[in-house]
This record gives sequence, C-alpha cells and structure tokens, in this order.
Amino acid sequence: MASNFFGEIFRITTFGESHGPGVGVIIDGCPAGVEISIEEVESFLVLRRPGRTVYTSPRKEEDRVEILSGILAGRTTGAPIALFIRNSDVVSSPYAAIQGLCRPGHAQFTYWKKYGVFDERGGGRASARETAARVAAGAVAKKLLAMHSIDCLSFISAVGDIDLPLPELSSLVSLRKKIYEDPLFCPDEKISAAMRETIAKVREEQDSIGGIVTGVAHLPVGLGEPVYGKMEARLASAMLSLPASKGFEIGAGFQAARMKGSEHNDAFTADDSGAISTATNHAGGTLGGISTGSPLYFRVAFKPTSSIRKPQQTVTLQGKKALFQLPENARHDPCVAIRAVPIVEAMTALVLADLLLLSQSSKCPLLLGCT
Repeated sequence: MASNFFGEIFRITTFGESHGPGVGVIIDGCPAGVEISIEEVESFLVLRRPGRTVYTSPRKEEDRVEILSGILAGRTTGAPIALFIRNSDVVSSPYAAIQGLCRPGHAQFTYWKKYGVFDERGGGRASARETAARVAAGAVAKKLLAMHSIDCLSFISAVGDIDLPLPELSSLVSLRKKIYEDPLFCPDEKISAAMRETIAKVREEQDSIGGIVTGVAHLPVGLGEPVYGKMEARLASAMLSLPASKGFEIGAGFQAARMKGSEHNDAFTADDSGAISTATNHAGGTLGGISTGSPLYFRVAFKPTSSIRKPQQTVTLQGKKALFQLPENARHDPCVAIRAVPIVEAMTALVLADLLLLSQSSKCPLLLGCT
C-alpha cells in the first residue's frame, strides 16, 4: 500500500490500523531546536479523542504518546521524529456479525477489490483512527509555526442546514477561547445549541448528519509556491485526504462563480506607513497560490457518518442480496465533522510548516542583503 506520506520537506508518514496495537507517525525534515513536550502533543490529541463529549463516539482512548526518537530533553534533534499511540479500547467482536457484507458508505468494497483483503476490525487502515497520528504530527508543526508567529485554528461552521456566518478573524486568541469552550467547537453559543439539537434528533432517528469545518490562519505575505504548489492546492490535497471529506473551498469559494469581477476583486489599499493590504478578502488570503497577509480561510465539507443504526440494503462480497445492520454495541459518531475540527487544524499546520521551510529557498541570500 503506497501513499502513506504527506509533505515535501516537513514530511509525515503514518502507520497503524483501527483495531491493531496502535497508530503512529514518523516526521522527517523538522528542524532541530523546536521545543515540544509529550504534554503539548497530548493536549492537542485530547481535542480529537473519542468520548470527549456526548456528541462523539463513546470509544474511550487515552491517546498517550510515546516518543521513540527525534526529541531529546524537550527539543527536536533534527533526526526523524517517531511518535506512537497505543490503542487501548479495542472491541472487534461486533464486526464479526457484518463480516463479508459490503458496508454502505465505507471503503471496504474498494479496498477489497484493489488489494484482495480488508481489515474488517473497525475499518483497519481506512478508519479515522489513523488521524490521531496526523494530530500528533500537527502538534509539532504548530510549535514550529509559533516560532515564526504563525497561528492557525479551525471550528465547526455548519451542521446539516444550520450555518455559522464567518466570525471576526482579527484575533485568533479570543476566537480559539470560544471554540475550545464549546462541546462542538462552535464559536457561537446560540448556533451551537441549534446544532446540538439537530445532532440529538438524528441520533434518535438512528441516523447521522454532515457538517462543515472552517480553517483559519494568520500568515505573513509570501508563503506558498506558484503553479502546482499553490497554497490552496496543497490545502485541498490535505483536507480531501481526510476520511469523510467531500468538498473544499477557499475564500468566496463556489460563491465566486456567481459574482462579477467588480464584486470579487479585492482592492488594494495602503496605510500611512505605506503598508499594502486588501480592503476585502474574497480570495481567502491567497493570490497566485501565495499568501497575501490577509487571513487565510477555507471550508471543508464532511459527509454524514456512514455507520448508522438504520437497516440498509446491501449485498455480500459475492454479490448476493443482504440486509446490513450494525450490532447494538457498535460505536460511532453521529456527526464526524465535530472530531474533524482538530484534524483540519493539524493538517493546516502541516501544510503551512512545509510551505514555511520551502519558502526559505525562494530568494538568493545575496538578494536579501545577506553575506
């Protein structure tokens, strides 16, 4: 199986399965001297952890991190960083009852056709459990970005047809406080309450609901590579690699197709000191794939959780008609977008860390006045 890595300079390779011994990540290309502790990695993992609230899967994973290499006395050494997270709450028995059935909405059928084998224990490599490794790597990337005064975050901006207007993005510190205090990672208390009612309703109906996660970052001008390495292209690749993701848009996104050029163009302005900025930000913080200095913002759409308690028509792997129904003790999220919030933030940090290191080779040192 290929394609288990992401990034060019700041590169991660993840491994492990949902019901195996654990999941992990190897980070290559991280510079030496970045301060990072187990506690900082685990505090970020807590946000993604199942069972954190009543709105997520009841699976209980402590997500304790083992540092196997690359970090010494709280600092990165420049060597590959290996992080391992053991699976502790593994219950594989419920999957025996549905073995051999094509699971609606899951990758089981395509994996089986491609590889001739599929790990039936909770989805194996295709499970969202793999994303714990991404979040662990994202914690390291976030520490590297912080050394360059770069910050990023994400939040729930829609559940079903309940939509949150884009909030004020000038202060990510105050926005983060609101996000992390809410059980759904929504910065608006009233809208969060309506979202929680919707989730409770679909759970009673033995169903699930989709959602949208918004990502935001404050960046200097000049991050991103042109043509094939555009910032939005790298972000789209990162976000659409996430389980259950179905759409990506940046800035005005698909709404831009309904606008005129005079409406969508962000006019340039300059303050008294001559600093240039844009009066609006329909572009979402990039032009030509390179950051403008305005807040970066984008949205990622997540489908409803595929595992639902409602009976569904399907077939066996041999093509015979069958009824698919999850066992009573199966454990799943009613809305996967909630736990996707810290994962989107982690993937954003990984993209930005990689672009930060790539940007260091964009100009000859002599042109920068260096000797």
